[in-house]
This record gives sequence, C-alpha cells and structure tokens, in this order.
Amino acid sequence: MTITGHAAAGRPRDPEVDRRVTHAAVALFGEAGWAGFSLEAVARRAGVGKASIYLRWPTKERLLSDALAAQVANVADADTGTLRGDLVHLARQLLELYIGETNPAVLRLGVEAASIPGVAQRWTELRESQVLAARAMVRRGIRRGDVPAGTSVTLLLDTLCGGVLMHVISTPAQLRDQLVADADGYANRIVDFLLRSVLPTG
Repeated sequence: MTITGHAAAGRPRDPEVDRRVTHAAVALFGEAGWAGFSLEAVARRAGVGKASIYLRWPTKERLLSDALAAQVANVADADTGTLRGDLVHLARQLLELYIGETNPAVLRLGVEAASIPGVAQRWTELRESQVLAARAMVRRGIRRGDVPAGTSVTLLLDTLCGGVLMHVISTPAQLRDQLVADADGYANRIVDFLLRSVLPTG
C-alpha cells in the first residue's frame, strides 16, 4: 500500500525507512496502545532519527493511520466455486488478521480506534472490507443453491466472524503456537459446523 505521509520537498523517500517505521509503529501500538504511542518512541524502535519521522509524518495520528494502512491488509473477497470454500477462505483471512504479526494492533483498534483522531477511519475500512467480502460470498452461495434462499446473511456472518474472534481471544497464551499451527483445520471445522446449522436435514 502507498504511504501517504509527506516528505520535505526535494528529499527522496527511502522505502526501507518507511517500512521500518510503519512496522515499528504498528508493533508499538499493539504493545502500548495509544497512551504509549509517540513519534519519539517509534523512532527509537525503528532505529531511525526523529527527523526522519517528522519529515514524513507531522503528527502521531497521521503516522499510525498510514502505518496501519500499510501493514494491516483488508479482508478480500474470493470466489472458489463453492460457499464452503469461500467461507473457509474468509475464516483463514480472519484468523491471519487476529493471530498474525499485526494481531495486537488489530485487537487494540477494536477498543481504541474510535477515540483516536484520523485512525477511526482505518478501523471502519477494515470492518467494511470484512462485511462486503463476506456478504458477497454468502449471496453467491444463495444464488448457486449452496444454502436456502431464506438464509440470514447477517446471522451466518455474525456467527462465523464472531466465532473466529472469540476463538482467538479465549485461547490461552501457552496454546498460541498450537492455535497458529491448527489455523487451517479450525477454519474448516467452524465452516462445516456453521453450514450444518443452515442446511436442510433429511
């Protein structure tokens, strides 16, 4: 993604510095939250001079917003040919969002984004990408006859997305590695469970 901070006129941007700074910013926000977030702290973590950051991002709100846009990917639609395949793909993306390298920042966003000027929009974009992709998947499945026409798109998606999030949050720290290793298996199991609840029996 393009970094939208502004460098001083005539100064070429160094992509490696941008990468280090945005990576450090997301990691720091995930660990310390907004209260512990500052341009100076990001500079120390990234191993760059404060001037390098101030030339690019005049405020910490702008830095965090750009860093999240660069480091935290939106959820994408995918047409695998079946609703089950689509939902497994969605569940896997959600798991990666919540257990990947940026997961502490993503979880913090859910709590703090609304109170951070300029950052709430990034959280809104992330949620909207999830909803739009998921709705497109389910509606394709209804058109194909994978699930009944009267299936509640909202309830189905609330159950899937909420289930993935609660699974991540409720997993103890000592089982984190196991959670990561079983991500594909869990994505398949939760989708199978969900589809059994909406498919006609008999």
